[in-house]
Amino acid sequence: MAELPPLSKREREIMDIVFARGSVTVTDLLAELSDPPTRSALRSLLTILEDKGHLKHGKQGREFTYRPTVARQEAGRSALSRAIHTFFSGSLGKALAAHLSDPGATYSEEELRSISEFIESKRKEHNRTTPPSATQNPSSTDSKS
Repeated sequence: MAELPPLSKREREIMDIVFARGSVTVTDLLAELSDPPTRSALRSLLTILEDKGHLKHGKQGREFTYRPTVARQEAGRSALSRAIHTFFSGSLGKALAAHLSDPGATYSEEELRSISEFIESKRKEHNRTTPPSATQNPSSTDSKS
């Protein structure tokens, strides 16, 4: 799936509610949003989110219902990828190091173990799929002249 356009703060707030509920109406959103806009302004925001490809709508009774077009995890992966490319020159290592070295952040032993296991799993996967010639020192291979 193509990467979806980024969201404004208000659009993210709306999408958080949509992801949490699965499906919402304008009335639902007005009840849950902090400092909600007018009904008309909210409908405009929902149209923008549809135009950006984040939402789709259907009709239920007299109101439209809005659903996300992608799963929350997929949307999160896309947003994380954009942040890594924007702030860390595309380096996952730099992003992870910045996050893990944040003095205000706390991690449970289970989270750290899970991260370590995932990295080890990816390392093994990489080693299985990388041809031996790609990891050999070029000066140690025989040349055919």
